[in-house]
Amino acid sequence: MALSEEEVRHIALLARIGLKEEEISRYQKDLSAVFDFFRELEKVPTEDVEPIRHITGVVDVVREDVEKGFGPLGRETLLRNVPDLKDNFVKVRSVF
Repeated sequence: MALSEEEVRHIALLARIGLKEEEISRYQKDLSAVFDFFRELEKVPTEDVEPIRHITGVVDVVREDVEKGFGPLGRETLLRNVPDLKDNFVKVRSVF
């Protein structure tokens, strides 16, 4: 199924691609071929396929995400190195 010129213009707008008038027919053909290929892929039965998280099967070995406090003495030492504090918190410049 071929895309219309309007659909090609809309896709180009979404992709922020400036198309010249003479390029539209070429993109109509090329994009239609891509979408036809995706339609073919939709026909492939994938119900019994288990999702792959990582192609090699390697599993990350990382520490558990738990808080490890370093006590009041460690906190005080750390905060002594901070250039600016406000209400006992590190003050940083605004991002926005």
